[in-house]
This record gives sequence, C-alpha cells and structure tokens, in this order.
Amino acid sequence: MSISIPEVEALPLAPLRCLVVDDDPLSVQIVRGCIANTPFLADTASCGSAIEAAELLRTQPFEVLFLDVEMPEMSGLELLRTLPEPPQVVLISGSQSYAVQAFEFAVADYLLKPLTYARFLQAAQKVLAHLTPAPAGRPPESSADFTFVKVDTRLVRVDFAEVYYVEALGDYVHLVTARAKLIVYSTMRLIEEKFPAKRFLRVHRSFIINLDFVQALEDNNVLINGKSIPVGQTYQRGLLQRLNKL
Repeated sequence: MSISIPEVEALPLAPLRCLVVDDDPLSVQIVRGCIANTPFLADTASCGSAIEAAELLRTQPFEVLFLDVEMPEMSGLELLRTLPEPPQVVLISGSQSYAVQAFEFAVADYLLKPLTYARFLQAAQKVLAHLTPAPAGRPPESSADFTFVKVDTRLVRVDFAEVYYVEALGDYVHLVTARAKLIVYSTMRLIEEKFPAKRFLRVHRSFIINLDFVQALEDNNVLINGKSIPVGQTYQRGLLQRLNKL
C-alpha cells in the first residue's frame, strides 16, 4: 500500500535526524517504522531510557526527539528540564494527563498511544514546518504598523510597537503586549514572517523579542519588561549584531 505524503513548501536538504526514546521496545519499533515511512525523517538512533538519551543529546546532533513521557528513573518531562536547547520534540504517552504540562516546554506535538501513522505524520509535518526556512523571493515586508490576530472567535488588533515578546506554546503562541497577554493559534514561523524584521528578532526556538524593549543582556539572557528571556546559542551572534552596542 502506498502512502501519500502531504505537500510541503520545501523539503530539507537532508532528512531530519531523529532520536527515539522509550523504555518499551515495541513502542520504539512502531515509531521507527513510522519514521522509515516518512521521506524527510532519518531513523538515526534510539534508546530505552531518558538517562541514555541525555548523553546522546549531549554528544550527537539531532533535529527531532520522539520522547516517551513515562519512563523509570527519569521521565521524558524531567529530561526536557535538563536540556537548555532541545531539538524539536514530539512527546508520546499512553495518557492525556501530561498534555498541559508538556506544552509548557513548547513541544511540537503530543501523541497518544496506540500510535497511528496518520497522526504521526501530522506531528512530523509540524516539525518540518518549524524547521523549514521561509521560501526565497517572498513579497516585500509590509509597511503596516499593526496586524490582526485571532483570539478565540475574535480578531484582535495588535500594534507592533506594543508587543514586548512572543513565546511558543505548542500549537499556539503567547503575545505579550503593553495592553494584554494574548494566546493565538499560530506558529513561530508565521510570526517571523508577519512581524517586521526591522523590529523583531528570534533569540530562541521559543522566543521572538521586540528589540525596542531590550533593557539588558546578561548570561545569555535578555531582560524585557522585567522578564528574563533565554538566548539560544545559535541566535547569540545575530542578536549582538542587531543591538546598537558600544
């Protein structure tokens, strides 16, 4: 039986390197089978514990982490707390009770066992969308100083000059402005495309900041409106280049 892969804007130059972590060998086998059926994923490594995964993530590069939540000695969520800059994460669990806690880590998706390929592919597509660069030759940036975002059933005007920062929350983003805190159904990639690059900069896989509100930079964190925001290693040079520093 052939499997139809939904179209995407662009495939990565090389398949995304995947690490599968689960203490159940059958679950590992199922996830690896799903990876094998997905052309833009590479079945790179697997292990049976979060402790072993921590060492692999320290010594090897991975773009995607398929991570079981409930494991002995160290859970999947406990592992995430130890990772300063994790790859794209898809959490997998037999229970929905961890879902809210999981999205505090800005994971790409949360899958329930028993796993189906159709649902797995949806999660993989989300990961790909996060990691695929915006296509070249896109229209010039709009000169508008505001946008409208959908909050529940309403369209709410957001003035760019009032946005402090944007934080990833799974399938949503958290827009923190001078007037309100808005939870918007969007991706960080869409925010990067819609918000003016002359004012906004991504400094972490989970944060986009308004450079106008940067108060200080210390120990790989920026301070904005009293909140300390982490700066990922891959974003540090770009941030320093954009700051008007002596």
